[in-house]
Amino acid sequence: MIKVLVIDDSALIRKLLVEILNSDPDIEVIGTAPDPFVAREKIKKLNPDVLTLDIEMPKMDGVTFLRNLMRLRPMPVVMVSTLTESGAEVTLESLELGAVDYVSKPKVNVQEEMGVYAKEIIAKVKTAAKARVRGASMPAPKPRDLSQISAGKHFKTTDMIIAIGASTGGTEAIKDVLCQLPPSTPGIVITQHIPAAFSKPFAERLNKNSAMTVAEASNGQQILPGHAYVAPGGKHLQVVRDGARFVCRLLDTEPVNRHKPSVEVMFNSVAINVGSNSLCVLLTGMGDDGSDAMGEMKKAGATTIAQDEASSVVWGMPGEAVKRGHADDVLPLHNIAERILYYASKRK
Repeated sequence: MIKVLVIDDSALIRKLLVEILNSDPDIEVIGTAPDPFVAREKIKKLNPDVLTLDIEMPKMDGVTFLRNLMRLRPMPVVMVSTLTESGAEVTLESLELGAVDYVSKPKVNVQEEMGVYAKEIIAKVKTAAKARVRGASMPAPKPRDLSQISAGKHFKTTDMIIAIGASTGGTEAIKDVLCQLPPSTPGIVITQHIPAAFSKPFAERLNKNSAMTVAEASNGQQILPGHAYVAPGGKHLQVVRDGARFVCRLLDTEPVNRHKPSVEVMFNSVAINVGSNSLCVLLTGMGDDGSDAMGEMKKAGATTIAQDEASSVVWGMPGEAVKRGHADDVLPLHNIAERILYYASKRK
């Protein structure tokens, strides 16, 4: 049984979350708190397995509380956020501090959406209960200077494409990889499961932390060396050939593997259109999106890398790829950038 503490200043939202979570036989809400100060005492008394934490609260905001929590007592937290660009900035900061995942605030007046919302939050709480939490007491490995590895290397950047897919825990994992890559790295396409309002702030956050130029992908945009392109939330990203160059294609079609953007869609397009001059990386994430398409990339001659279990927040997507025999290399997160550069240098 997963014991959950719900923290939210709205009595209505607390009631709704309790009803949703208690409807699952594997979850028990053992308490609620209207603010972080009450929550602090209830955590000591009740010892929950997972917290749901509202970002915007009086007395102390959720981010400040999370920062203190991860320093003193790291534990799985699912943030409850508004799906706006301002909400995105705070949510991305929360993920950086160690929150496992986030859900949108429930729309209490839209009953037809409640069933979908209930499934999402139940699934994310269950995933959080099994996640590896990276608190302040367990800092992420510091990015290493890989300039010596890349110095003097002339990558075949005109054709080579690197494709990276991720879900739960992926916003930080992608940042950890990109911030170690030099501006001479071949072009990168990225699919992270993320809402529409979050993808642009996420790309901007990556751009600030990377020597590469990172932006939200646009339709028809040429894929250039030293650049990384993030799939917009609510659109699938494909890589297609346009004459002698590769460009981004955005599709507004049905979700694949319940996701839009889907890693499966992006990897399959790279397998078909780029083939052996590509490299794919599958990072931490719930479910199996991208795992079969990694197999298609391998069949096409691409190099395939999966993040290992020990460094993943959730070893779902990369774990499935490994179990199906699709990963050439299974590596800890802090070694993936170095391996990308190694393979890129071999394709001269």
